[in-house]
Amino acid sequence: MYINLSGQTVNKNDSTIVRNIYTDALTNGKSYNWLHYLTKRIGARLAGSEADNKAVTWAKAELDKLALDKVWLQPVTIPHWERGAKEEAQIRTKFGKFDVDICALGGSIATPESGILAEVIEVQSLKEVEDLGDKVKGKIVFYNRAMPIDKIETMKAYGASVDQRVYGASVAGKYGALGAIVRSMSHKLDNVPHTGTMRYGEITEDQKIPTAAISTNGAEMLSKLLEEKEKVELRFYFKQNCRSLPDAQSFNVIGEIKGAEFPNEIILVGGHLDSWDLGEGAHDDGAGVVQSMEVLRQFKKLKIRPKRTLRVVLFANEEFGLSGGKAYAAEAEKMNENHIVALESDSGGFSPRGFGFTCNDQNYNQVLQWKSIFEPYNIHIFARGGGGADIGPLKKDDNILLGLRPDSQRYFDYHHTDADVFEAVNKRELELGAATMTSIIYLFI
Repeated sequence: MYINLSGQTVNKNDSTIVRNIYTDALTNGKSYNWLHYLTKRIGARLAGSEADNKAVTWAKAELDKLALDKVWLQPVTIPHWERGAKEEAQIRTKFGKFDVDICALGGSIATPESGILAEVIEVQSLKEVEDLGDKVKGKIVFYNRAMPIDKIETMKAYGASVDQRVYGASVAGKYGALGAIVRSMSHKLDNVPHTGTMRYGEITEDQKIPTAAISTNGAEMLSKLLEEKEKVELRFYFKQNCRSLPDAQSFNVIGEIKGAEFPNEIILVGGHLDSWDLGEGAHDDGAGVVQSMEVLRQFKKLKIRPKRTLRVVLFANEEFGLSGGKAYAAEAEKMNENHIVALESDSGGFSPRGFGFTCNDQNYNQVLQWKSIFEPYNIHIFARGGGGADIGPLKKDDNILLGLRPDSQRYFDYHHTDADVFEAVNKRELELGAATMTSIIYLFI
């Protein structure tokens, strides 16, 4: 089975409309101004925070201004975790103390009020901890497997390393470790630690240990000193003040233009409105939010009347467990809604390079016919495999999920850090990404 899309055949009119979309985005686009307000006036938008609530109010108001056919809020229950006072960490030796930069991982418990001071054991994998077993008891486990540098696609490098961040504390805690420190997920050597979610899984309360990310420079220093740990009498100290609070409520912010011919066939575009509490959430995922809003603004501005219903969804709480994406998919199933296409932008606001598609062979062969339309804009990737975390629950055998693929080489310089600020986003690159999204949605619609 495949989706019979209206724009299967490339024609001159398609290329002209796509040219108009790019021109409008670069000359009249609102994505950059929207991003400035979201990051500078609202800022970091951790799930459950006051800023998260402000972002919901702002997003709905901006969608209302677009005069869409419908705008609404969908309630979502979300976890609520707070970082507390800034973390402290030191490498302590008989020759002195060396401050290093860390940040608690999202969902971690706090250290005791006095902090934790202990010997360190360096490992490269979760399996190594399993093999060491009780030898890690009473120690701080230091996961120091770097993102592999030989992988051209940085998302794959991230995927090859992130398990130690997500599950490192649960594995080390099971064997009696006092704490876990994880090398930040980045190729860049700097003093900026990268947060991110972690999970305790099925371990007992008494096995839960505090865990934090250490900057890549800090990880390099710690690893080097550990080579001489007996000579220097090395110990590691860290203190963090985070806590989990009762679940809170947020909202998916949704707006739509009703389809003129096939209103029950839904084409979705979206990103996630929440962010981590460090930085301003500009690339992750402020860029995706404003690009998705821009798609609907351009349809209204250019008077493109969609045959199918075009819906924007700004998802709640992607970072702490995909609450918004799961709630949206559950409601869609309950209402028997037919989502034939879903596009997500959640890979930063860098120069667009193309798309990744998750779909059956027949649908993929259809979208390949459009590749030539995008070549004048340096959009050349039409690859298998793609979509996004929030739209993943919508997957069916006969629909299409796709994700915008920007150039990813610098993404993990900023991802989940206090460096992810408005100034790190290039206006032209952001607008090109928005135009690329609008263009492919136009072809689908």
